[in-house]
Formats: sequence, structure tokens, C-alpha cells
Amino acid sequence: MPARSIPTATGTAVNARLSVLASVLFLSTVMAAEPDALVLNETNAPPYSNAARTGFFDVVAIEAFRRAGLKLHIATVPAGRSLVLSSEGVADGELNRTMVVGELYPGLVRVPEKLGDMEFSAFSKDASIPGNFEAFRGRTIGLIRGWRFYEKALAGQEGVHAVNDAEQLFRILDLGRIEIALWERRMGRAHLRAHAMNDVRELDPPLFIHEEFVYLHKRHAARVPAIAAALRAMKEDGSYQRAYRERLFPDERGSAR
Repeated sequence: MPARSIPTATGTAVNARLSVLASVLFLSTVMAAEPDALVLNETNAPPYSNAARTGFFDVVAIEAFRRAGLKLHIATVPAGRSLVLSSEGVADGELNRTMVVGELYPGLVRVPEKLGDMEFSAFSKDASIPGNFEAFRGRTIGLIRGWRFYEKALAGQEGVHAVNDAEQLFRILDLGRIEIALWERRMGRAHLRAHAMNDVRELDPPLFIHEEFVYLHKRHAARVPAIAAALRAMKEDGSYQRAYRERLFPDERGSAR
């Protein structure tokens, strides 16, 4: 049984469609005016991406593209729509996606040097639930439409609800319409802090740890080696590690690889 969509207010749906349309128009304008500029879609939240483009993935990718002789513009697009725009060549690619995207969308070419890691976790008001899919069986679960690995992991399972973004995801969790919200660990923690959702807990352990890569539409395949080399150089000269320390949560532990 496919994930069931959560109904949203008409005004919210219209605003979402207008936002996507504005992004598409922006992409077309940039591509026409700047031949050495690329526009990548992103579907993240702080601390990886933000409107000011000072998130971890934002600053690393912008600098890597600069070193490769390119100007990078980043557009925020809903996850499901984002891949359609990129695979059809309306956008130039995706800021960060997992390895599985390359298998599902042959029109996208992966930059082989990874942008970073993301840890995908579940959140719930019931902290006693273990962080594994077996423990989720028979419970109501929410996910963001277009996050393919979650959709694949829950294929055929009942009680799965698809929403468009994190705001909707955590709203239906707060309202008790789902028991478990599936998202990413750092982004989830940031959302809970920003909205003072003190009764929601991250479930341990994380469900997935995925390497994240930049993807370009195949028409830009010739640019891939230069971007990969720039990312490697950033890791060698320490600028990547500096961005990791400055842009990700100061209370995080672990190393940037």
C-alpha cells in the first residue's frame, strides 16, 4: 500500500506550487544569463542549508564550485519535485543526494567525491520505541515525500503518511496523527529546538548513515572531474574541516571525512 498523503489547506498547497514555479523561473533566468553558473536544487534544513546559504553543504559546495571555475546558485524545492526538475534538465542537478539516486535517475551524474554524511533518524513522543523498522510495524509513521530510501524501506506497510516538508511532518506528530516521524538527525534536532518541541525525542540508534553527493544533469558531465578535485583539495587544505566545525552543531561529536 503506498504512503497516504496528508491533506493540507488549499492556500498552503497553492503557495507550495507557486514557490516551485518561482524556483523554475529563477533557474531559467540564471542559466540564460550566466553560462558558467549552475543551479542545484536542495531539500534540506539547518544546519545543512538555509536561506542565507550559510549551511554546511551550502558553503562547501559554493566554494568547491568556485574553485572549479563555476558560480553556484542553490534553490530550495520540495524533495519529490526536485528530482523531477533535475532529471528532466530543468535544473542543473541536486546539491546532495544518496547513492541510490544515481540508480533511479540515469539522467543524473554523481560527483564521486562525497559532500558529507547524513544520519537519518526517527522522532517520537514515545522515547521507549527502539530506532529500528521492525519496532515501527503496526505504528503510524510520517515521512517526507520524495525521500526514496524511506519510501523503499516502508513499501507496502500500512499506516504510512507522506507530507511535503518538515513543518507538516512535525505538526502531525505533535497533533498525534502519527507516532513516528522519519527525518535526519541534525535537522530534526534543530527543528525541535527552534520550535521548542520538548516532548519529542530522537529514537536510537539512527536508521541509516548515508554518504551524500552532488549530482549534475548529464549535460554537465564534463564538469564533474573539476568539482570532485575541488572537494578533495578542500579536504586536504583543511577548509572542509573548518566548515564542518563552524557550520554543524557545536555540541556534535565526530570527525569530518
